[in-house]
Amino acid sequence: MKRLWIGLFVTVLGSGTALVPPVRAQAAASNAPAPLRLSRREAIAEALARNPGLLASREQVEQARAQVVIDTAFADPTLAADVAGQTKALNPGSGNASDIGFGLTFPFPGKRRLRGDVSRAALSAAEFTLAQLRQQVASQAAQAYDAILVALQHRDDLKQGKELSLDFLAKTQARFLAGTVPKVDVVKAQVDVAQADNDLIANERALTSAYASLNRILGRPGGAPIECTDSLAVPASLAELEALEKLALASRPELKSLEVQRKGAEAATRLARQYWAPDINLTFSRNAEQGSPTTYTTGIGIGFPVFFRQHLQGEVAMALHREQELAANVADITAQIGLDVRSSYATASTSLRQAIFLRDELLPEAREVYRVASVSYGLGGTSALDLLDAKRTLLDAERQYADALGAANDAQAALELAVGASLPAAPSGAHP
Repeated sequence: MKRLWIGLFVTVLGSGTALVPPVRAQAAASNAPAPLRLSRREAIAEALARNPGLLASREQVEQARAQVVIDTAFADPTLAADVAGQTKALNPGSGNASDIGFGLTFPFPGKRRLRGDVSRAALSAAEFTLAQLRQQVASQAAQAYDAILVALQHRDDLKQGKELSLDFLAKTQARFLAGTVPKVDVVKAQVDVAQADNDLIANERALTSAYASLNRILGRPGGAPIECTDSLAVPASLAELEALEKLALASRPELKSLEVQRKGAEAATRLARQYWAPDINLTFSRNAEQGSPTTYTTGIGIGFPVFFRQHLQGEVAMALHREQELAANVADITAQIGLDVRSSYATASTSLRQAIFLRDELLPEAREVYRVASVSYGLGGTSALDLLDAKRTLLDAERQYADALGAANDAQAALELAVGASLPAAPSGAHP
């Protein structure tokens, strides 16, 4: 009887502990955060709103805005007081005279305006830098989103490949039992199924990295769940290259930033040339002495430049060379923009044509070849090697097509970054 009760206790305890892991798993699943559903456009908008790099750049713009106030501010007034005639050094009450003074500093007319022009140019340059960074983040978000779509497409293709491998294994086992194929063909089919499982495992790693990359751009934890609502598709045709070059020269933030910096440098040069125009210091003092009537003193102070050469060879020369530097940078950036647009256009055009060729020519042929080989193998017409070769050809074509779609979309995102604006629609009848 004791052995029976002990056996029942162990059975109940074992069944109870076996139920714990599923219950915990269900609780963990219920507490898991809901995935963030995003389209490509929504992912870009989320990145522009939450990317940490953009937040830092916005703070730099606000710093430049505050610097405008600092550079155009008037000097604070001064107040001075003294006691004279003290009989004891540390006893101000023993003095017989006192002075109270009030001072103001007035900048030379025009200097304050020039300082403001220089600071406002720096503010505009910071704003254009922010605009450039926004374009870079948008491009990175689009490419990271496409990387997820490519990995998902690879996963679907690999699952389809595993189904084909299982079908091949079933047909091979049936033919082996019928005595029409050797045992080695069954082993080949089993190895093919195992390879399909390994490819799916490798795809999980690629998919995890793609999700983590997009989460980083979005300013979210790397393991936060994301659900993509868009799918891979062949992008639209491209506009004419000449139109894109003109749009880039009018839109690139780097070029606009250099233009406003040149205006600021011109203002800085005019300000440096006014080294001879000093600020004016005015002081008003009240003088009181025991036994004498109260008097007042008015003073004015003006700096007088004597060493002209050090000003001309110093701040004036530096300002002039800064103008020349910016002029050279404008020419260099203009040439670089043309190179960027042409290089990105060539890549986007080539990727688009390749994706269209794979979709319309190669992929349908690979599917038809596999269909014929599969039917023929089931009827005992072709060998296992022929069917395996047809299956690998089909899977390679599907993989190349998914990669080509991702490359085409990434190339257009890179072209949009090179242009510095949204790509215009291609004219009707345009070829990729």
